[in-house]
Amino acid sequence: MEYKGNIKILEFYKIAFLCSQKCPANIVLKSYDWAKEQRAKGSCIICGNHSQIEKDVFEILLKGKQPLILVLPRSLKSRWKPVILKSVKEKRLLVISPFDEQHNRITRENAIEKNKTIISLGDEIVVGYKSKNGQLEDLLKRIEYDEL
Repeated sequence: MEYKGNIKILEFYKIAFLCSQKCPANIVLKSYDWAKEQRAKGSCIICGNHSQIEKDVFEILLKGKQPLILVLPRSLKSRWKPVILKSVKEKRLLVISPFDEQHNRITRENAIEKNKTIISLGDEIVVGYKSKNGQLEDLLKRIEYDEL
């Protein structure tokens, strides 16, 4: 596993957030509200930024001051947005990749591994939405989690 940022964030109580790529509009709004609530509470959230909803939730959380963990579905990038670098410098962001530098493209298998990593690191799991018969539903069959 490779990382960039504050590894001590792993010591916090962490809430993992997962969501299928396609979800109903009401779930999108619930996810945004949930992210704003967690940001206000200062909760440490683990999420990806593969699907649009994950990107949006991560962007909402990034505007706060709480610790965050971002898990990538590929190897670590060499270039980062300024807001990511700023959050890393502030020691409030940990970016993790379960992949070595050879895995620089996002694949279905990488997305599944990313989700497994998020689940394994979370003390609590919150699911925005899982598509029927989708990979997330399959992954969550034997795991206890909360739904939005």
